[in-house]
Amino acid sequence: MNSTESIPTMPDPTKPVVQDFDVPPPPPPKKSREGLKSIIFTVCIIIAAPLLAYLMSMYVFQSYRVDGQSMETTLQNNDRLIVWKLSRTWAGIRGKTYIPEREQIVVFTEKQLVDANGKPKAVIKRVIGLPGDRVTVKNGKVTVYTTDNPKGYNPDESQTFSSQIQKPTDGEIDITVPEGHVFVLGDNRPNSLDSRYFGTVPAEDIRGTASLRIAPVNNMTNL
Repeated sequence: MNSTESIPTMPDPTKPVVQDFDVPPPPPPKKSREGLKSIIFTVCIIIAAPLLAYLMSMYVFQSYRVDGQSMETTLQNNDRLIVWKLSRTWAGIRGKTYIPEREQIVVFTEKQLVDANGKPKAVIKRVIGLPGDRVTVKNGKVTVYTTDNPKGYNPDESQTFSSQIQKPTDGEIDITVPEGHVFVLGDNRPNSLDSRYFGTVPAEDIRGTASLRIAPVNNMTNL
């Protein structure tokens, strides 16, 4: 062996080995990103909540306060109702005219009646006649002539709501309900402005059907 050659030395196992590598910088703190996400989420909720409420009230259901005595004794002044709009919305999506069922209580806009701001008033009445029906009012009585009842019947005497009707039904009416319209009356017949006064109601003016009374709470009921 050449005496000039160096002999490699073995590392001392008792001493720690130090490696000279570049140490990467620590990752950015997550709190700042999470805070930003929280702010964005909160802003989205603030924007979406009123939009969702608006869409619900326009197309699904809406709260309505009874104004007046025309539906007594079924409904009282200041009763709070839920008006169901989804059936009307679904009919519109399918391109059909929404016609409520006979006897249902509906809320609609009547252009001949205006509120304190001069806008067409929202009115609540009961559907008595459907398209094609003949409705007469004479001698204080209502008679509805339909395909199933060609001789006519008195809705104030033979329907589920008949016991709630305040009589007599004043006026002289003989009308055939046009297509796309309904004939409505208030349950408090002597104290109601209804189709005897402003004629039949176009389907496009109907906002929805009264489905639930929610106030007063002690008188909550389905309608």
